[in-house]
This record gives sequence, C-alpha cells and structure tokens, in this order.
Amino acid sequence: MARNELRPIIKLRSTAGTGYTYVTRKSRRNDPDRTVLRKYDPRVGRHVDFREER
Repeated sequence: MARNELRPIIKLRSTAGTGYTYVTRKSRRNDPDRTVLRKYDPRVGRHVDFREER
C-alpha cells in the first residue's frame, strides 16, 4: 500500500457548529470507521466532540 492509502489525511470538524477544524492523519487499519475525538474549540472556549469528515 502507498503511504496515502494507509494513513490518509482527514479533517475533524467541530460539532458545536463553529466550523473550526483540525487536520490530522489516521490509520485505516486500526480505525476503519469515522473517528470522533474530544478536542478544544477556541471559538466556543471549551472541549467538544470533533467528527471526521472526508
């Protein structure tokens, strides 16, 4: 597998509706489903869930 196929670049968008995003890579082998991470959203000023969008 090529590097881009195994660890694709994904965007994590805030569920608070602010439009704030994080950009990261993930392993398709370990996490084939859409990822949800709890991270800090500076526009809201607190931690919220960030969902993967492709």
